[in-house]
Amino acid sequence: MKDIVFAGGCFWGVEAYFNLIDGVMNTKVGYANGNTENPTYEAVCSKNTGFAEACYITYEENKVSLTELLRAYWKVVDPTILNRQGHDIGTQYRTGIYYKDESDLPCILKSREEEQQKYDKPIVTEIDFLKNFYNAEEYHQKYLEKNPTGYCHIPRELLKR
Repeated sequence: MKDIVFAGGCFWGVEAYFNLIDGVMNTKVGYANGNTENPTYEAVCSKNTGFAEACYITYEENKVSLTELLRAYWKVVDPTILNRQGHDIGTQYRTGIYYKDESDLPCILKSREEEQQKYDKPIVTEIDFLKNFYNAEEYHQKYLEKNPTGYCHIPRELLKR
């Protein structure tokens, strides 16, 4: 099993999307790479914690590769927009790829280089080692499963098998 963390705007849709991918074994939403301990949703929304809303993904690499997960990620974000996706605006809604295994970095950087060819503007997606991750409150976990009509910036057709 391997892990990767993706930030791509509101974490509800990111989690729902990656749960559809064969080989993704577990997801949880939370707060990544901030500068406080045990943040709450309200604190993260205050824009003072440095956290990004993110989805922690555990996957079976013999079923889905990091390259495939990265391709999927790029499909649901606009990586050229800083601190916003869809209607969500703020530093907590930035795009980011946070890795735990240093050996994943070359694959991530190669993926970003390939993705950059699609844009005239530079990709601003943060790529960094995962410094910390705190689980979001329980009501955020699998939110769109519990609330199928809930807000999501990811097109609904991408959230179906």
